[in-house]
Amino acid sequence: MQLAGQDDRLSYLTPEQLVETAAYYRNQGNIGVAFTYNEPLIGYEFVRDTARLVHEEGMKNVLVTNGTADLWVLEELAPYIDAMNIDLKGFSDGYYHMVGGSFAMTKAFIRQAAQNCHVELTCLIVPGENDSEEEMRRMCTWIAGLKDGRTIPLHITRFFPQFHMTDRRATDVSLIYHLADVAREMLDYVYTGNC
Repeated sequence: MQLAGQDDRLSYLTPEQLVETAAYYRNQGNIGVAFTYNEPLIGYEFVRDTARLVHEEGMKNVLVTNGTADLWVLEELAPYIDAMNIDLKGFSDGYYHMVGGSFAMTKAFIRQAAQNCHVELTCLIVPGENDSEEEMRRMCTWIAGLKDGRTIPLHITRFFPQFHMTDRRATDVSLIYHLADVAREMLDYVYTGNC
C-alpha cells in the first residue's frame, strides 16, 4: 500500500505498519480500516493479511469493492471483514459487459458476502443504460430474495459525466428519487446520493 506523505513522496506500508497506524488513532475514535478506492481486491492478499492483523487488534474492517472476484477470494477474506459496500452496476449482462465486469460473478459475490457480514449495495444510475424502472424492480426483487435481503441497504446514486462517459448527461435528480421510491417497495433501507 502506498500513501502520500507530507512531502508528497510515496512510501510503502506493510500490513503491520498500517495496523500500527490504525491502532495509534484509536484514542481519537478510529475503529479500524476501510479498504477502498480503485479496487482493493486487485491486491486481495494485502487486504487479507492486513484485515487479519486489524482483527487481532480488536478493530473492524470494511471493504468497498465492485465484487468482481472468485468466491475463493471472498472465502479467504470473510473471517476478517465486518462490512462491505459492493457496487452493483446495474442488473443486466449487457450493461456489465459494456462496463467490463461480470454480472454473474458480482451476483455470486454479493449472495455469499450477505451470508458472512453486513452488506450494503450501491448502484450508480447512468442515463440510458441502467435507469429504467423495470431494471430497478428486477434488481430489488433479487436483492430482497437474498439472506435478510429486505434489510440490505441500497444506495442509489446520481451519475455525472466523467472519464469514458463524458458524452453523457448527468442523471436527473427527479429520476433518482423516483427509482428510490420504486426500490422502497421491496427494500427497507434505500438512500439517494449525489443529489
